[in-house]
Amino acid sequence: MSRAVRKADLTRAYVLHHRPYRDTSRILEIFSREHGRLTLFARGARGPKSRSASLLQPFQRLLVSWRGHGDAATLTAVERGAAGEAAGSPGLPAATVMFGFYLNELLLRLTTRDDPHPDLFDAYEATLGRLAAGEAPDAALRTFERRLLEELGYGVELRVEADTGRSIDPQGRYVYRAGQGVARAVADAPGVVAGRSLLLLAEDRLQGAPELEDARRVLRAALDYCLEGRELATRAVARAVAGKERG
Repeated sequence: MSRAVRKADLTRAYVLHHRPYRDTSRILEIFSREHGRLTLFARGARGPKSRSASLLQPFQRLLVSWRGHGDAATLTAVERGAAGEAAGSPGLPAATVMFGFYLNELLLRLTTRDDPHPDLFDAYEATLGRLAAGEAPDAALRTFERRLLEELGYGVELRVEADTGRSIDPQGRYVYRAGQGVARAVADAPGVVAGRSLLLLAEDRLQGAPELEDARRVLRAALDYCLEGRELATRAVARAVAGKERG
């Protein structure tokens, strides 16, 4: 019995990663709104006469078609997505490219293939748009991280204490325990965050440096729990760059 053909026609997608395949082709990891993350063979995409090479790059809104059997299908068409189609980004300025690669790595590490997440796709596209527009990256990244965790079923409850069910006090001091939740902080507890920061994060209204740092601390712990000890390459690169700048 032949296997069912998998196909799609001009569906919205972004390239998360690509690598060479044989002499003139590429293997693409893409994130599609309707089909989730999947692997595609882009045959001839590195050849001297390729018309798609400049399109098949990260952070560009695309419309892609594919067809095939099994785990990896073949790209059959690609077009640039229309500018008015959604509030996404046609690309990123150099200063924000590393943040974009960080988003891509989170999706590659934490999502599963063929599992659609249309709301997450929209959040990803909106985040690229914010970065392209020159917004401060910290707030945009924290919002995306929170939504990613929610989509994956690891959302952090930010409005109530995990152990008591009491509402978070904006004036209170708390700690986040990965896999458990938020609890009142005892004296001299490490990693203390302000209740106000938790509530602002829940509402995507982070602005000030203290709230952004508290949000980074909480979401970093939650993401590390999901990653199960696996290091993110983009974090390692960021640390190396920061070390060179200090030197």
